[in-house]
Amino acid sequence: MSDIRHALVVLGRLYYNNVTDRLVTVGITGTKGKSTTAYYMRYILNDWLSGQGKPDCALISSIDTYDGVVSEESHITTPEVLELYQHFQNACDSGITHLVMEASSQALKYGRVRGMTFDVGAFLNIGEDHISPIEHPDLEDYFASKLKIFDQCRVGCVNADAERAERAAAYAAERCRLVTFGSHESDTVYCERVEKRADGIYFTVRSPWYNGEFSITMPGLFNVQNALAAIAMSAALGVPEESVRRALRVARASGRMQVYESRDKNVTVIVDYAHNRMSFDALYRSTRAEYPGKSMISIFGCPGSHALQRRRDLGELSGRNCDFVYITEEDSGEEPFAQIAADIEKHVACPHLVLEDRDECIRRAILEQTGPRVILLTGKGEEEYMKRGSVFEPYPSDVEMTQKHLAAYDEIHK
Repeated sequence: MSDIRHALVVLGRLYYNNVTDRLVTVGITGTKGKSTTAYYMRYILNDWLSGQGKPDCALISSIDTYDGVVSEESHITTPEVLELYQHFQNACDSGITHLVMEASSQALKYGRVRGMTFDVGAFLNIGEDHISPIEHPDLEDYFASKLKIFDQCRVGCVNADAERAERAAAYAAERCRLVTFGSHESDTVYCERVEKRADGIYFTVRSPWYNGEFSITMPGLFNVQNALAAIAMSAALGVPEESVRRALRVARASGRMQVYESRDKNVTVIVDYAHNRMSFDALYRSTRAEYPGKSMISIFGCPGSHALQRRRDLGELSGRNCDFVYITEEDSGEEPFAQIAADIEKHVACPHLVLEDRDECIRRAILEQTGPRVILLTGKGEEEYMKRGSVFEPYPSDVEMTQKHLAAYDEIHK
């Protein structure tokens, strides 16, 4: 066998005695929304499993990993084959029955999840991200890589509102049982009447399994699509409706759409992992709708040496939507921050400042900007590290820095 990656799959399955077949697995792919959808599924499954006296489900995501033995912050969306199999084995050894994981396009393209069958897999969306000489040469390669999830799942769930949804659904239908979700009456899981209320976002679902009003309390109207994906996958797994409805009300994704406010309500800070064009666009549109009359300030950067298209995309979007932008450090790695910042700055058509010190940017936005404002602090969430060179150095999380500077603001504005 000349394919080393394929050989690792064969060796992994032999060494771990086909461990992937002993878990009920959920795989999620998409340009944006994977982590939030994975967390929704985690909450839903945990609610259902706890009622049966079973352990919480395992999770492999770009935010963190839990397998019954290991509980740690993640540095990669989908680990390499042997590390992945070790997580599966840990889960089985811990008595865990269900596992939810994000499947990145790179993992699907290069066969990190080859050899396993997902009980249910979901395609959320596709956007022009990860297009570069070192990732995907073009959008077609990126899309084709994501579709590979349907080569290895029993039930395929497709977002009918996504770009290229028809192709994704056709591809899935030829390989597994198809479930669609979206805003069309023809969708298997159909959503209508989305309404933001004081205590959450409410929407009505019609499907062969669940019907009636559901709600989420995570901010962001775009999260309804992520909730729909979780509803569709839960239905495919036979999860009772009451577990789905109850869990979605309390579900939270670490570092996703976390809202912090000053005591006088003048300053709102939203901490989110948004990091690509699709997630920035959704975040900006949702913020404008939910915080009318407040100026919008964005604090972000881009990682070094990959997803180079983001620098133009995020620069253009922030310049078009924001009143002020701080361009700052965000896992520069082995590429100089100055180069990354220059690539972003040339596309920012609004008042802005380039400042490498992320903490100082947050301080200035909270303490020195004036007027009612919403600050969008994106890219790092609750991560407690910064990648510099090839090392992940300890660094305060965006949440920690936000709380520190809001406390100082409140002290000043007693």
